[in-house]
Amino acid sequence: MPAKKINCLLALENQELWIGTDRGVARWNGKEVTQTGVPSLLKHVRILAMIRDRDSNIWLGTDAGLLRYNSNGVSTEERPLQSHAGVAALLEDREGNLWTGGATGVERLRDSAFVTYTTVDGLPSDRNGPVYVDAEGRTWFTPLEGGLYWLKDGKSRSVTEAGLARDVVYSISGRDHELWIGRQRGGLTVLSDNGRSFTSKTYTQAEGLAQNSVYAVHQSRDGTVWAGTLSGGVSEFKGGHFTNYTTANGISSDAVTSIAESADETMWFATPNGLNRLSKSEWRTFTVSDGLPSANLNCLLADSEGIVWIGSAAGLAYVASDRVHIPRDAPEVLREQVFGIAEDRSGGIWIATSNHVLRLNRDKLLGTGTSDSDVREYGLADGLKGIEGVKRDRSVFADAGGQIWFSMNRGLSVVDPSRSTNNSAPALVQLEAVSADGNPIGVRDPIRISSARQRITFNYIGLSLSNSERVRYRYRLDGFDRDWSEPVTTRTAIYTNLSPGSYQFRVVASNSDGVWNGAEATLPLEVDPLWWQTWWFRISVLLIGGIVILAFYRSRLDRLARQYNMRLEERIGERTRIAQDLHDTLLQGVLSASMQLHVADDQLSSDSPAKPTVTRVLEVMGQVIDDGRNTLRGLRSSTRDSDNLEQAFSRIPRELGVPQPIDFRVIVEGRARPLHPAVRDEIYRIGHEALVNAFHHSRASGIEVELEYADNQLRVLVRDNGCGIDPQVLLTGRDGHWGLSGMRERAARIGATLKVWSRTEGGTEVDLSVPGRVAFQHPLSGGGLSRWLARLQKSAERLRNRGGDRDQ
Repeated sequence: MPAKKINCLLALENQELWIGTDRGVARWNGKEVTQTGVPSLLKHVRILAMIRDRDSNIWLGTDAGLLRYNSNGVSTEERPLQSHAGVAALLEDREGNLWTGGATGVERLRDSAFVTYTTVDGLPSDRNGPVYVDAEGRTWFTPLEGGLYWLKDGKSRSVTEAGLARDVVYSISGRDHELWIGRQRGGLTVLSDNGRSFTSKTYTQAEGLAQNSVYAVHQSRDGTVWAGTLSGGVSEFKGGHFTNYTTANGISSDAVTSIAESADETMWFATPNGLNRLSKSEWRTFTVSDGLPSANLNCLLADSEGIVWIGSAAGLAYVASDRVHIPRDAPEVLREQVFGIAEDRSGGIWIATSNHVLRLNRDKLLGTGTSDSDVREYGLADGLKGIEGVKRDRSVFADAGGQIWFSMNRGLSVVDPSRSTNNSAPALVQLEAVSADGNPIGVRDPIRISSARQRITFNYIGLSLSNSERVRYRYRLDGFDRDWSEPVTTRTAIYTNLSPGSYQFRVVASNSDGVWNGAEATLPLEVDPLWWQTWWFRISVLLIGGIVILAFYRSRLDRLARQYNMRLEERIGERTRIAQDLHDTLLQGVLSASMQLHVADDQLSSDSPAKPTVTRVLEVMGQVIDDGRNTLRGLRSSTRDSDNLEQAFSRIPRELGVPQPIDFRVIVEGRARPLHPAVRDEIYRIGHEALVNAFHHSRASGIEVELEYADNQLRVLVRDNGCGIDPQVLLTGRDGHWGLSGMRERAARIGATLKVWSRTEGGTEVDLSVPGRVAFQHPLSGGGLSRWLARLQKSAERLRNRGGDRDQ
């Protein structure tokens, strides 16, 4: 043991144990304690704490700071907050953050998604242009000021061949050990790596290049090199010579900003005037009229599935099935100017815009739409030094190892998608407090709140130790909300004027990667009703309301009945007065005249020529007197039997003098009740007219009258089995005949319902229904259920037998 005092222990695999002492680290190898195999830097430093993280780094807290040991050896972590403080405690949390504790406090070390190289790390400039990674793992980059460099193992080197150090490089492309470089003034240069040094060759306009300012370079699968120039069109280098294409050949602009090759070997060219496709020696141009968000294009990407992605000055688009599409429901950031696009191995599209670095779900972009959860935005907290992209060809590049490189306005950044998209631990969400109208309520299960409370507030929080400012929340109140809320950063949900009932508040939080993989926090809520919101109160109100409405209805009926009775009494009184006046004046005058005429007739001799004339006049006057008496009798009483409609209807065949034998019956259902005289008169006249029509016109062998005294109505039915009535006659009546129309007018006058059914060769039925309050002088109490059921059954049978009758 290097020292007697042991401060910490760290168990490793294969029974190995690291022992931290005041004088360095010792190892127990399963047999003995030794310092063999311990790095020299760890043999004499005071070790206070040790931990091994998920990436197999061993962290050691010392009285001088924090050390890290891995396969690359021992390194000292820069500690801006506690650079000279001892580290006495170490902890790796569930999200992979490393926490250090010492005398001056606690500090967190977080593994960022991006690693960024700047001038601090030895780069010549923080502002760079195109980026490219070759087969040797060298990252080639070009400062905007000029020159060509490569970066490997954290160290950068400059390339001086072919005068590249004095020229601005616009674009880099290559395959295997060959690198093609587009230059601002020097044309097209190829660098070849023979393992020991680089050899170069430069092509300019003298060798057939369209222009010496080459902005975009692409080496296709068959080895053909395409060079897009600033204003001279595009050059194809194949078989040792150049073929140039300009607007005269069909390309939309001589300025080419980006070149891509799709899986079917189709070449795509981005220009300030649209997208151009060269397939089988034929050119086609896509413009805004074809769906592009802007004709000014910056970059292209042909992905592994044959989709061509387009970065324009107005956002992102893509070509699929020979058509240009704009992603549906795209967030606002995708309408910014897009400078670079790359695809990772897990279906992600990485984009650098004028002010954002994004990763998007490729399938969602191509599918039904992109939501906020499908877009991951990276910022300074993720290891970037700047979030503004640069306008250069291939400013975003995916290398063979799956890493994505970004050339930004502040440094050269790289991200490993397999680590950045690996879902971090879910955020821990919990409800902190509940208040009603500002009064705090203890968080218990469930909460009971009176509905008198108008404003209910839920406070919650989601814990994410990696990047808490990225945590988003969605919530819903079951029983009130139909769906989850939109993702929000606020930690408060407010509901007002909740109805009494049972609810459940639910909230879920996304982690720092924007993944909604955490468990919900739930809280049942009971809103108790006030006394006027209870079910018994509502039923009572309904019952009372029903009683009031019924009472009002009955009162209204009684008032209408009284008014109707008054009108009937007035009508009867008027008829009686008219009858008296006619009797006292007209009839008495006619009688007096008749008596005087009789006296004159007696004085005439039998052989007088005037005798026959006077005799005929006396006969006519006698008939007029009889008719007058009958009319007066009708005015004073409706039928000869004051109340008995049954007998009145029974006498009609004799009064009509029907010669042929007809089966005639009058049926009475229910107990007969006194009728209002005027109503009784109208009912009799309607029935009389119906029977007259049946006896005179139907040629029926059977006629039946049914009187039904029900509780709420008087019903008169006249049926026959005769020849029926023509349908047109039922509708319009017969010229010169007013029987049907008169029956309807009389029924309407007393507020009754008259229906006539008739079927050719099937008989006729006249149905008169008079409301009880109109027909009867006194209301009838009771009315048994059996009688009602019997009437219902009889009505159903009548409807079945009626069949195809017409209802008038």
